[in-house]
Amino acid sequence: MRSLSTIFWLSIKELRSFFRDWVLLGLVVYSFSLAIIAQAQSNSQELHNASLGVVDEDRSELSRRITRAFLPPYFKPAEPIAERDIDHLMNVGRYTFVIDIPPHFERDVLAGRTPTLQVAVDATAMMQAGVGSGYAQEIIGTEIANFVSRHGTATVPAVNLAVRIAFNPNVTTAWFVGVMGIINNVTMLAIILAGAAVVREREHGTLDHLLVMPVSPFEIAMAKILGNAAVIAVAAGLSLSLIVRHLLGVPIAGSVPLFMCGVGIYLFFATSVGVFLATIARTMPQLGLLYMLVAIPLNLLSGSNTPLESMPPFLRTIMEASPTTHFVSFAQAILYRGAGLDVVWSSFLKVGLMGALFLALGLLRYRSVAVQGS
Repeated sequence: MRSLSTIFWLSIKELRSFFRDWVLLGLVVYSFSLAIIAQAQSNSQELHNASLGVVDEDRSELSRRITRAFLPPYFKPAEPIAERDIDHLMNVGRYTFVIDIPPHFERDVLAGRTPTLQVAVDATAMMQAGVGSGYAQEIIGTEIANFVSRHGTATVPAVNLAVRIAFNPNVTTAWFVGVMGIINNVTMLAIILAGAAVVREREHGTLDHLLVMPVSPFEIAMAKILGNAAVIAVAAGLSLSLIVRHLLGVPIAGSVPLFMCGVGIYLFFATSVGVFLATIARTMPQLGLLYMLVAIPLNLLSGSNTPLESMPPFLRTIMEASPTTHFVSFAQAILYRGAGLDVVWSSFLKVGLMGALFLALGLLRYRSVAVQGS
């Protein structure tokens, strides 16, 4: 009980120290509010208001139907251009897509020939080019099929393909980016805050004061872990509720309390990593360099940016042992797919065990720092 009381009061000291540091407080507020909004609204990967030019050399009913079929919000209204201007307008970036409908296109289609219709794409607009090319092909194919069917020469398709998109029916980027922004910021701030709490005391000389008091390195480390984890957990919970769910309108399918339980377990790991790195670094710049070497790869390779399946086999095997990967996995399972404890308990256990390992390593290093300080 004395040890628990000591950890509690040391945690209160950590919270007071944090709220007096306006820079760290502002970083936390920004990371879980404006940063989440900016990521969700500016990192759109769906097609939106793509510029379109049309060279209509056929001037037929079919060519006009194709031109009118490209509608907002995916495409801007099609603008007529001359064939000789295609290269110039594409070079200056005026249009992302240019459709060139050749002469006698409608006549050749109705006669059963295979005329060529060209779609020029500006691939420097990478996301819109990739998605928009598929949209353009589908729109043109649908209009031609409908037009041909009206003239009695349609063929019955061999397969009726039905596509159903689960968990994000409209494939809205903000639904994914908003939640992944919270997950990435939890990792970043947990390491930075816990590590900065230790390094700051070493720089100010207050660590020596703690070491001569009747408190153990375990109590000091646990106070820093609990105090900083509590700040990040509250910020993450408020961000999920106020920013992601209400402001961005992202529906949450699963249990928020279960997700927050997982966040607490992951924070045990991430803050332990921060304490461990702080026992190696002697200054804040050194801690920043260590953070770049550890946390950035953890976030980039966790599956929050690209699926694990797209990584090389050896890298995928390594990252499957990372607690950050399990954090992303159970967060997506809970919030998107409504998974329960029976699905995510194994990920919880793995993250907790890795947190205990890094806490043990941090305590060993902390004791060595204590011996050097004495």
